[in-house]
Amino acid sequence: MVKHGRVGRAWRHLWCDERTVARHMTPAVLDAIEQAIADEERVHSAELRFVIEADLDLAQVVAGLTPRQRALDLFASLGVWDTERNTGVLLYVLWADHAAEIVADRGIAARVAQQDWDAVVASMTSAFAAGRYAEGAVDAVRRIGELLAQHFPVAPDALNPDELPNRPTLL
Repeated sequence: MVKHGRVGRAWRHLWCDERTVARHMTPAVLDAIEQAIADEERVHSAELRFVIEADLDLAQVVAGLTPRQRALDLFASLGVWDTERNTGVLLYVLWADHAAEIVADRGIAARVAQQDWDAVVASMTSAFAAGRYAEGAVDAVRRIGELLAQHFPVAPDALNPDELPNRPTLL
């Protein structure tokens, strides 16, 4: 997370909104992300949810809510934790903070190292900083898919239900 003090963070959250996100995360970019999630979920038995939030409300910012804390809240409230095999993954972007977090359910967290998630986040946020939103997001989804396929491949002839929406959620 970029650190510029509480006032700077509050200012960024006040001026960032859904229109800011929509200028960069166009319908074509959202379509590309959705397709990448669908493609990757064919080769692993986990479920990925991609959420982009423009900003937090001022009370959350003043209280010091971190992107990680918000991601954990959304992991629960959006039911990402509630997949049949405990294999839900949330890729969360907090636009105003230029931050991203990956939260994995306990079935995945036991097998995929935090440094692997951190590398995906670093690559995506670097691409975003360079204005490569579609490339950064799709690459992140594909890299997550590769990690999940290593540990949770789809068994031949196994049912692989799509339990979470593939379309990115904009908050």
